[in-house]
Amino acid sequence: MQDFVLRELNNINEEEELARIGFDSSYAFRAADKLDFKLIKVYSLTPAQANILKQTAISAGADCMTHREVITGKIEKSDVIITAAVSELKKIAQKLVFQPFGLKNLAEKLLFICEPEERPVSKIIGILNITDNSFSDGGKYLDLEDAKRHLSELINNGADGIDIGAESTKPYSSPVDADTQLKRILPVLDFIEKENITIPISIDTRSAKVLKRGTYIINDVSGFDYDKSMPEIIAKYNAAVILQHSQGTPDKMQDNPHYNNVVEDIYLALYKKVEFAKSLGIENIIIDPGIGFGKTKQDNLDILAHIEDFYTLKYPVMVGTSRKSFLGSGENEEKDIYTLAINSRLIEKRVDYLRVHNVRLHKEFLNVLQNKTA
Repeated sequence: MQDFVLRELNNINEEEELARIGFDSSYAFRAADKLDFKLIKVYSLTPAQANILKQTAISAGADCMTHREVITGKIEKSDVIITAAVSELKKIAQKLVFQPFGLKNLAEKLLFICEPEERPVSKIIGILNITDNSFSDGGKYLDLEDAKRHLSELINNGADGIDIGAESTKPYSSPVDADTQLKRILPVLDFIEKENITIPISIDTRSAKVLKRGTYIINDVSGFDYDKSMPEIIAKYNAAVILQHSQGTPDKMQDNPHYNNVVEDIYLALYKKVEFAKSLGIENIIIDPGIGFGKTKQDNLDILAHIEDFYTLKYPVMVGTSRKSFLGSGENEEKDIYTLAINSRLIEKRVDYLRVHNVRLHKEFLNVLQNKTA
């Protein structure tokens, strides 16, 4: 009796696998779409929308799961899950273009998932804390000369950008007023302008008053929740913004963080923040799921495991795992190794920006991956 040998194929290059079995190379690029399967959740459809989507999916050879009462119309809304090969998903999108109830807009979003843009190599953003109580280096760069020296070191080590903060937002920290933040930050910005430093600079602040110069990116770890005037000021200056998710303020966020589904809850919260920012004319947006900001260790790991889900929002994604408490209680040197281990997976997944303390270690790792010499 024949002994069959099987192998489940994961994370493959579809066209290369087809070539290995001798498939017709002239048709391989089309056939590859049949091997690339997607699992997509669509939120809050009406019964009419859900029924049309289900029938359309079935007609394309795919499937669509809905709430059991969609067919009766006894519910107002239903989330749905589509399972389809890319080739089938394209057929679904093509058919939805001609359907009512606003489903043409859904078609456009499905096509984006079918043909995502090529993601660039992850950029490494260096952290400059001008604080007296940051969790890993509080007080080390509070002096202006020390801050200037460390800024130059981060740049020389290959940082693709610098994130400057004058307020620690570690768990159980207290707010720092805007005037104190400005007193710490402005001399460093003067140095940056004097030295004609041109790499991107973000200001890590929750306070709109700190946005004195519109040429800088604002990294608001509260995602507009702390200072309600922040979005208006960002729009006024036409500044870029990093919208981070936090559950609660730093003084309380780690007391008892809870989510129904951590990835889904954060995804939907960031979606709402992005839509609000866009409504004010803010278009230059980066999103950050907020590792460690009102999350348990398991929450953080779940977010990292599903980081690619956030690409569907169609905005660059930043992640900051560097030296955070879920990595343990070791010294900074040990935590830097754990940070790189976590971030190596994020680099593989092409996360847009990684916010780190140890820039040199990450840039050397990227050089190894790209067969470059440091």
